[in-house]
Amino acid sequence: MHGEYKVPGGKLVVVDLDVRDGALRGVRVAGDFFLEPDEALPAIDRALEGAPADADAEALAARIEAALPPGTVMFGFSAESVGIAVRRALAHATDWTDYDWQLIHEGPQSPALHMALDQVLTEEVAAGRRPPTLRVWEWGAPAVIIGSFQSLRNEVDPEGAARHGVTVVRRISGGGAMFVEAENTITYSLSVPASLVSGLSFADSYAYLDDWVLNALSDMGIKAWYQPLNDIASEEGKIGGAAQKRLAGGDGAVLHHVTMAYDIDADKMLDVLRVGKEKLSDKGTRSASKRVDPLRRQTGLPRGAIIDRMLSSFRTRYGLTEGHATDEEMARAEELALTKYSSEEWTARVP
Repeated sequence: MHGEYKVPGGKLVVVDLDVRDGALRGVRVAGDFFLEPDEALPAIDRALEGAPADADAEALAARIEAALPPGTVMFGFSAESVGIAVRRALAHATDWTDYDWQLIHEGPQSPALHMALDQVLTEEVAAGRRPPTLRVWEWGAPAVIIGSFQSLRNEVDPEGAARHGVTVVRRISGGGAMFVEAENTITYSLSVPASLVSGLSFADSYAYLDDWVLNALSDMGIKAWYQPLNDIASEEGKIGGAAQKRLAGGDGAVLHHVTMAYDIDADKMLDVLRVGKEKLSDKGTRSASKRVDPLRRQTGLPRGAIIDRMLSSFRTRYGLTEGHATDEEMARAEELALTKYSSEEWTARVP
C-alpha cells in the first residue's frame, strides 16, 4: 500500500506499507522533508511497525513521538503528517496527479444557477461520469450566499438587499454568509472524488484542497495561510473563506468552494449583512470591513490577471484541460436553479 500527504505549506510525506494480521508491516517512510538526526528516520519506521491497522493518525503520531531520538528536528512535516500519510495508504487514497482535471470557466451566470451547478457537477463526479473539476465563477448579479444552516433573518437585512439589488441564495454547504459583486469577487469550486481526501480529517481536508491556491498567492507576493477552520488569511487580514459538502452516490465526492475578496464595497456589505458582535469578537476586531483585506490592494493586479495566475499555478502542478458543463448537466442545473435554489422554501428553510 502506498500513501502520500503534501503538508499544506510544507513538504511531501510518502509511506509504503503492508498489513498482515491486522498490523502494519514493512513500513517505509520517505519524502522531501528535512529531518535530523539521520537515525530518526529508521526510528519512525520502527515505531510504526506492528501498529494496529485501525489506529487513527493521532495514535500513530503518539507512537512516532515516543520513539524519536532526543533532540530530533522535523522541518516541513510532523509526526501527525506521517500518521495521515499512513491513513491515506490504508484508505487507498488517490493523489491530485492521478486525474485529468477539467476547467469550467464560462460567462456570468445567476446566483441560483451557480448553486445548482455546484450540486450537479459534484453529483456527476460522485457517479464517475465527470472528471474532477475546477470551476471558476463569473457573477451575473450581486448576491449574498448564506450557509446551509444559517438563519436568513439573522444574516441578511432584506431592506438593504432590496435597496442594492442583491439576490439572496442558500448553498448546500455550511459556513457563513458571503457578500459578492461581479468585479469584486473571485469564486471557485472544486468537485473531487472522495478518495482524494481519504484519510484526512474534515478539518485537514480544507487546507489540503486549497494548498494550491496558497502557492499561487505566494507567487503573487502574498504570504497566505489557512486559518482554521475555513479562512484564507494574510498578514493584512482575511482574504477569503471556504466551505464544503460531502455528497454520496457512486464512490462519493466532495464539493469545496472558496470566495475571495478582490475588492470590497464595505459600506454596501454592511448595509446588506447583519454581522453580529459575537462573530467580530471571535476574530479580534470591531469592524467587519477591517476583517477583509482585498487582493486588489495586496497585488495591484487586475482581477482577470489574478485568476489567470491561479489557473496557471494549478495547471503547472496537476494539469488542467478546458471544458464545459454538458447540455444534460446544464439542463439539470437550470431546473434546480428554478425549482430549488430560487424557491422561498429552500432559501428560508432556516427562517
